[in-house]
Amino acid sequence: MNEYEIFEKYLSAPRIERYLLAAKSNRQSCINLYKSNLNISKAFHPVLGLFEVVLRNKISHTLSRHFDDEDWIINQQSGFMIDSSLDYINDMGLKIETHRFIYNSVKRAEQKLLKRSIPINSNRLIAEQSMSFWTELFEKKYYKILKGRPIKIFEKLPNDISRVDISNRLNKIRRFRNRINHNEPICFEGLNVALTIPIETLEAIITLLKWINPETLKLLEEFNDVENEIRRFIHENK
Repeated sequence: MNEYEIFEKYLSAPRIERYLLAAKSNRQSCINLYKSNLNISKAFHPVLGLFEVVLRNKISHTLSRHFDDEDWIINQQSGFMIDSSLDYINDMGLKIETHRFIYNSVKRAEQKLLKRSIPINSNRLIAEQSMSFWTELFEKKYYKILKGRPIKIFEKLPNDISRVDISNRLNKIRRFRNRINHNEPICFEGLNVALTIPIETLEAIITLLKWINPETLKLLEEFNDVENEIRRFIHENK
């Protein structure tokens, strides 16, 4: 089988159809476009990984100070994670637990650790949390319960930037991260080949790191090859 036939057989025709349409049915161009998409995704992995570690460590440190408790992720399972404002009282006066994402995330992490016979401690629980866990703390309900503490991680935050602005940027990054982790295309805008989403995501990452502290950008210097891959993509897919 030739290269395209292997792509079609093992990646599936429906999966590569979007690339084939964008390449005007040119099979070699389709393969090149698919590979270029993968190369940009690959370049993003260390950038996204470093950003997520910085984000979670800054939030954890801030909440440790807020609660005066290094083990807040354990002890707050009986605190803000189950705050009554997260629940809904129905017409019959029954409490409905409607918004327990943070609490449930910690419980799932505990179960995973126990299943692997790994002792539970705060550092391990923090490391087990998904990016959704950290972005959720900027949603209105949790942010209000925490008296706005999450935004304090941004030491250089401009005065005109709000919780909503931060939340929107974080969710943009989270959604992009999920697309990469699920091997979804990132080089399209509608049916057209475009790098709007990866470019905007990189800008969001750099902006948020600057607002945390500009010195965090030094962490990216050695590992950020995204812009080079974007330039290569543009050159190879003219």
